[in-house]
Amino acid sequence: MIFLPLVLLAYLSSALAEFGVTTDGNNLLVDSGAGLVTTINMENGDITSLDFNGKQLQDSSKFTQLSSGLGSASVSHTVDSDIAVITIKTDTITHYYIVRSGENSLYMGTHASEEPEVGELRLIARLNKDNLPNGTPESDVEGGEVIEGEDVFLIDGQTRSKFYSSVRFIEDQVHGATGDGVGAFMIIPGTGYEKSSGGPFHRDIDNQGTSQQEVYFYMNSNHEQTEQFRTGFFGPYALAFTDGTKPSGDLDTSFFDDLGLEGYVPASDRGTVTGTYSGTLSGLPVTIGFANNAAQYWASGSSGEFSGPRMKPGTYDVTLYQGELEAGSSSVTISEGNTAKVDLKADLDKPDTIWSIGTPDGRIESMHPSDSRMSDWGPLTFTIGDDHREFPMAQFQDVNDPTTITWTASSEEIGARTLRIRTTSAFASGRPQITVNDYKSDVPPAPTKVDSRGVTRGTWRGLNQVYDFDIPENTLKAGENTITISVASGSSGDGFLSPNFVYDSVELF
Repeated sequence: MIFLPLVLLAYLSSALAEFGVTTDGNNLLVDSGAGLVTTINMENGDITSLDFNGKQLQDSSKFTQLSSGLGSASVSHTVDSDIAVITIKTDTITHYYIVRSGENSLYMGTHASEEPEVGELRLIARLNKDNLPNGTPESDVEGGEVIEGEDVFLIDGQTRSKFYSSVRFIEDQVHGATGDGVGAFMIIPGTGYEKSSGGPFHRDIDNQGTSQQEVYFYMNSNHEQTEQFRTGFFGPYALAFTDGTKPSGDLDTSFFDDLGLEGYVPASDRGTVTGTYSGTLSGLPVTIGFANNAAQYWASGSSGEFSGPRMKPGTYDVTLYQGELEAGSSSVTISEGNTAKVDLKADLDKPDTIWSIGTPDGRIESMHPSDSRMSDWGPLTFTIGDDHREFPMAQFQDVNDPTTITWTASSEEIGARTLRIRTTSAFASGRPQITVNDYKSDVPPAPTKVDSRGVTRGTWRGLNQVYDFDIPENTLKAGENTITISVASGSSGDGFLSPNFVYDSVELF
């Protein structure tokens, strides 16, 4: 008798596997024919096993599922040539797992006619952390002490949260976790975010490490959300299994066009857009966003030109961004099979400033403010001419209020002036109020409320706001001047959960 090594046995098992779908009691077993066998519970659509070349990548206590689990669902399947389609259906959700022969990827699409009652619209892969230990270090919360809201933790003085794994949609095509010779990666290619909300700079949870390794695709949530939720077909997207190598985000999903999936719009029924832009600040990345009630898209600008993705027919609001700041707008109508043209020009007011702190770009940094790696928040005094990095990223009513600016003016720089403060996010109706020498401004109207914590969860992107404060004649004087910025709000709170706002820039002109 000849005994074969276990490694060779695993290889032979993989090599001899046949693509297809079989049943085992209440389970569907979907074999890629290349090493991945996926087990799906036929009563609720949960994935209960992900056997990849003999290595179990699915957690055994919590499963891979849509939202927080669908509870119950009808599960059916079809196999046509080299493509298996598993359809999981409830009254409001139709979710698809699609496997192609010879590929170790679970392709997916989700059609939702309304937000699910069972939780936020997300695909969460709860994976075996023993075999996939390496996720996003900032989001590994296992063993941490809760310091805020059951979702921000402290480990050795450093803050951790699933929110710290978030990446701006425009950059978030591939994320996942790895182990010894194995990797599991969520891929959101091309128009995968077209039914999500928030625009190109919205960020949502990608990963969390607990006793499981959780890898997410968030389709809709209220995490600093600035738009209404969209419904319809979300995706295509995929969960790909590799030898640990991070895959490309250029996933070919053209075969979806022939599958007849609910709500899916094939390339032949779409149109495109090209255009030009001008007037943005040099040195800042340029993004062009497209949005209406049904869909959202974006394109990156280069040398004054851009070309958009394949879009659903309709009329879209078009936004020109310098950095993350809205700099211009227009509209465009996309029709099936055609290429539209739009020309954009930045119309931001660009005053001749006496001085400025920061650049109007709508972007800041992220980390929980209590993290030991953070500098002292103050309150502090900033003197014009200091390094801009010494100015606070955010201001909290109960932590570092006020911020004081000192400035020595020449006789040519005084008179009636305007202090402009741009903010990118606010919590509990926090907004700035200023005092200049002996003059105190009125309290500006409260910003549009975004029902979510922001900066304490590492999120800088809410709604950009501009506050212009008119400084009367004879307020400023030649010589030293003092400007204080305070947090105004009709609400209250403690510490870093007190009313606050995030600075973008401060300009005097």
